[in-house]
Amino acid sequence: MAGSGPQQDIFDVRKIRRLVELMKEHELSEIDLRQGDTRIQIRRGAPAAGPENSPVQPPRLPALEKPAEAPESRTAAATPQEEHIALITSPMVGTFYPAPDPDAPPYVKVGDHVHPDTTVCIIEAMKVFNEIQAEVSGKIVAVLVDNGEPVEYGQPLFKVDTRR
Repeated sequence: MAGSGPQQDIFDVRKIRRLVELMKEHELSEIDLRQGDTRIQIRRGAPAAGPENSPVQPPRLPALEKPAEAPESRTAAATPQEEHIALITSPMVGTFYPAPDPDAPPYVKVGDHVHPDTTVCIIEAMKVFNEIQAEVSGKIVAVLVDNGEPVEYGQPLFKVDTRR
């Protein structure tokens, strides 16, 4: 029983909840802890690509292959013709909700001005409701997802005109 003490410490639900709170507070996407032979990994959002958790993908045909455009952040320029348009994309797989509850008005609508810390929607993932911030300043020009619609990592949610 003497060896079971450290294992109980690392899996204490209160400590895990506190780790999740710290991750949110400091905008961390992953924590990896080891104590002896015991290991705990906590990830928010989409898993990081690595050899142990890389998804198996079917081979691509060279003629159909497009250059990969990995989103470096949740906002990216849409097209060269729309340099002033930024996309707010989903940081995770989940269900999109434009309002905090069904009877409330949406966080933002077309025509609203947003700042980087403005909450624009909620994405539910595994029964956790994650508030999504704009991370860009500008005017909402399009809402690209409907209430209750499933979303994928990197999927555009809103178009924002950054010219103000």
